Formats: sequence, structure tokens, C-alpha cells
Amino acid sequence: MNNPLIAPAPLASTAAMLRSGELDLLDYIEQLCDRLHAIDVQVQAFLPEANRRARLRHDAETLMQRYPTPASRPPLYGIPIGVKDMFRVNGFPTRAGSQLPAELFEGTEAAAVHWHKNAGALVPGKTVTTEFAYFEPGPTRNPHNLQHTPGGSSSGSAAAVAAGLTPLTLGTQTIASTIRPAAFCGIVGFKPSYGRIDIGGVIPLAPSLDHVGIFTQDVEGTALAASVLIPDWQPAQSERLPVLGVPEGGYLQQASPEGLQGFEQQISRLTHAGYTVKRIAALGNIAALIQQHLALMSAEMAHVHQDWFAQYEALYRPRTIEMIRKGQAVDAPAMQAARAMQLQLRAELETQMRESQIDLWISPSAKGAAPQGITCTGDPAMSFPWTFAGLPTISLPAGYNAEGLPLGMQAVAAFGQDEHLLAWTQAIAEVISS
Repeated sequence: MNNPLIAPAPLASTAAMLRSGELDLLDYIEQLCDRLHAIDVQVQAFLPEANRRARLRHDAETLMQRYPTPASRPPLYGIPIGVKDMFRVNGFPTRAGSQLPAELFEGTEAAAVHWHKNAGALVPGKTVTTEFAYFEPGPTRNPHNLQHTPGGSSSGSAAAVAAGLTPLTLGTQTIASTIRPAAFCGIVGFKPSYGRIDIGGVIPLAPSLDHVGIFTQDVEGTALAASVLIPDWQPAQSERLPVLGVPEGGYLQQASPEGLQGFEQQISRLTHAGYTVKRIAALGNIAALIQQHLALMSAEMAHVHQDWFAQYEALYRPRTIEMIRKGQAVDAPAMQAARAMQLQLRAELETQMRESQIDLWISPSAKGAAPQGITCTGDPAMSFPWTFAGLPTISLPAGYNAEGLPLGMQAVAAFGQDEHLLAWTQAIAEVISS
């Protein structure tokens, strides 16, 4: 069934047409603003902005004057990039989805935004986030079905790309805030190896766990955006099919029957396409890993918010208050133990990969499709180990459930193997979305 809230917005091909002049930048900006005006009143992916069209047109004209000839244009020339309201962006207030005064969060523009602007990107606006990238949701709805959550905490960023409001957005991930909303909204979400994308200028949730995330509609576009954000990016070639590993056991069984059924169908498609899939007992201590992750996150969150919370507690929402209070009770030895477990987990997963001779772990991106309602952003269970270990992870669109809501499959590479992950998953994405 045709859904007017969903539209194609391929990043790589759009960027190529803008650079060459085949697509006129000012015409493109007008089309973008027309769609934002018509669609975002329902999806509510972007924060409101007066005179957005005039401001964005002025920015586009300035960019055109700077790069008058196609040969001089940078890789993201004219590409509109929605930015999660956890990132500082010059000319925009930062509220981190909260009611606290924006003046508290002023500072240098986020490095990821700066690099994208240097590559020619324009900022059509800030996208909605849950409060401080935790679990208190904003007003954003899933464009596949407005009665369902788009996921969190990068809710606006994922919904904007799915709705074709922009071909590229930035988000963050501390548990599942890129992978889960990408799956719920039927797009690609990429979380790099911990530290490979500079997190500077982003309001932290838990610095030992925070990652910058990228949303696009296809893996080719993700690779283009990643090449701009990662200074030492070295494109990899997918000269062979990767060997895939399924982590059998308690971790995988966290997925819903719907999620597991969809995942088995994805595995079947991959095996028929010639991929080797190995089932490996792994993550048997998932409950302890989740406990350690949450302890570390809450403790670091309490530290980040120490001064703000002391002065503005009344402006915080209930679930955020609860997590900060929990974090205040976590002592230094417990934090050190959790950080040690992060490195131990990464080593264990990579050892299993070498011994089992697999290149990528695969699993459902989320427990199932997006839950109904927007008061809850969904369960992050399927992302805990990969985020905790800081491994590069991508969520790929993987068909739909019986109600027509998207499902996602995530693939995880060894630490620092981001380029190989994206090279391999371009072909995988084509197989599992067919």
C-alpha cells in the first residue's frame, strides 16, 4: 500500500547530482521545504523553526557562491543533514530534548557537524530526541504508521530519513539509540567503533558508551557520510562473501517470536544467496552484561548532570530522574569493574570470531517491530553487548511484519573494521530486503 509519508531520499546519488549540477540546488531546497511543510506536521521529526525556508535558501545561495564550478564541489555539496538535538550547531539552540535553559549547553559546534559542513552539507534543522538521549520520548511518530513509536533516542533523525525529509541525519547511541530507530523506521543506521567518530560538542549521556550515529536510506550513503566523519577512512573492497555468525543462546532469545521468525527468514535468504552462516553459542552472560552496562551508564549520567540536576531537578522528567538517582548510588569500584568488563567482552567476542572463522555477527536489530504508542520507545535489549563492547554495528532494512511495519537485521564487525562492515553489508542489504 502506498504511504505518502514514506519517500525515497538516496544520499549518494543525490549528492552526485548536486555536485554535477544535474540537480539544481535551489530547486532541491524548495522541494525539501515543501515536503517538510506538508509532512512534518504529522511526523514531527524536526524541531519547529520560524523562517526555515528563507534561512536554508540563504545558506544554499552562500554555498553556491563558494563553489560555483562542479569540479570544486565537496562530497556532500548541498546535502541537507538533520542533526539530533544533542549536538551543538552554530545558530541553533541546544536543549537535548529537555526543558532546561539552552544557555547551559552552549559551546563549540559539534565536530561531526563541523566536518559535514566542511564537506558542503546544509542544516535544515534540529531533530527531536528523547530527554537527554534517555527514555522520555518527544512527539515524533513513525512515518510507517503514526500510531507507533519511531524508536529512541534518535527518534527524529530516523523518522526524518524514513519520511524522505532529508537523505542524511546524525544521531547518537549509548545503548540502542541508532540501531533500534533505524530498524523501526525501515532505514539504515550505523554506529561506528567506539571513538572513531569524534563525539566532541555532543551533550554526553555516558562518555564511556556514547557513539555518534548515522542514518541514511542505503549503505552506499552511509559509507559516503562515514568517509567524511572518520579522518582515517580507508574504503574496503568486498572481494568475497563474509562468513556470518549467529550468537545462539540467551541473548538471541530476548527477541520476540515475530523478531525471531523474521530473522530466520533473513538467514534463509542469505544461505540461498551463498552466504555461510554459523550458529555459535555466545553471550551466555547477557544478564550480567546488561546490569554492568546500566550501572556504568547511570553512574556517568549522574556525574554529567551533577550540577544541572542540583539546580533544575524540577524540570527533569520522571524516568530521567530515576536513572540519575540510580547512578548516584553507584560507587567508583563498580564503575571500574564495568569498564574492565567492556574490554573483556570486546576481547571475548573477537576471540570467538577468530576461532569460529566468522567475519560478522548477525542478529535482529530489535526485539521485533515498533510497538504501538509513542509513550515508550521500545526495548533496547538487542543492542546491549555490541554497544558495551564498542564494536561497529549497522542495522539493515529486512522486510516487514504482518502489519506492514519494518523489521531490521544488525551486523557487527570486529573493532576498527568499520570499512569492511560497510563494504560487506551493501550486498547483504540487497539480499535481505528482497
